[in-house]
Amino acid sequence: MLLQGKKALIFGIANEKSIAWAIARAFHEQGAELAVTFAGEALEKRVRPLAESLNASAILPCNVSSDDEIKAVFTELARVWDGIDIIVHSVAFANKEELKGNILGTTREGFATAMEISVYSFLGIMKEALPMMRGRNAAALTLSYYGAVKVFPNYNVMGVAKAALEASVRYLADAVGADAVRVNGISAGPIKTLAASGVNGFSQILHSVEQRAPLGRTITQEDVARSAVYLCSDLAGGVTGEIHYVDGGYNVTGL
Repeated sequence: MLLQGKKALIFGIANEKSIAWAIARAFHEQGAELAVTFAGEALEKRVRPLAESLNASAILPCNVSSDDEIKAVFTELARVWDGIDIIVHSVAFANKEELKGNILGTTREGFATAMEISVYSFLGIMKEALPMMRGRNAAALTLSYYGAVKVFPNYNVMGVAKAALEASVRYLADAVGADAVRVNGISAGPIKTLAASGVNGFSQILHSVEQRAPLGRTITQEDVARSAVYLCSDLAGGVTGEIHYVDGGYNVTGL
């Protein structure tokens, strides 16, 4: 098993359709010991049974917009584990009204919210995680989308946030490489998840991918999860600072 003995902390499970949930399952199947966070009481009702089904060592609350709550996750986890081998950051949010029309509809408040939750949260998590990851040949992984580099209808401020997230992958890779920590991102093709449902016209994007992707289909949560296993395993021990596309080849096509 590729992740036997690894300790993995997962941020971003919302329900059984979440990419983060598929990653958690794949990690568990490959021998990893898991800890899982949830964002508030409403999501706890969905997340806790899922985490318990994988025998998670810890199930912890975390509002990623709070430095204190992020810190508390690692304080609690240090009581259970002697270190962390894998961090998965699958967290993104923008106000629904910002995800329709065009980028000029973005408000100052909406821009700040999208950047704080979708981008800064990764930096904030890594700041607190590093002492428990240092020297373990550890890996951190975040989730992006092709809207970071190309314009998609209604994606707007989230595209800007994903671009900043991808830049953060590169800067973080440089910042923690000397500590034997790798940082990568997966740019996943469109998948029907709770987060995706907030993007106006999402079904149109799905249809376009089915028509144009070389593989002739949209991808699944499991497609992403298998690539996550690779990037967080020792098989990818020489890979850091990369954005790995899992989109059926859609990103290589032109008109």
